[in-house]
Amino acid sequence: MSEDSGSIATPLLIFLAGAAVGAAIVALTTPKTGPDLRGDLKDLSDKVKDRISRLRADEVEKVEV
Repeated sequence: MSEDSGSIATPLLIFLAGAAVGAAIVALTTPKTGPDLRGDLKDLSDKVKDRISRLRADEVEKVEV
């Protein structure tokens, strides 16, 4: 059994997925108008995409070094 104890990618991905689901639930249960809610969800999705891109780039950089 080999275990890669140096990689935190899987737990981090699980954490980010849980955080995204939690944030979406909060956004959907907060009383807002349709346009406000759509804007908030778009901002949230943009932040998540950016964070995932940065984490992926960091992981690729670690592998290349």
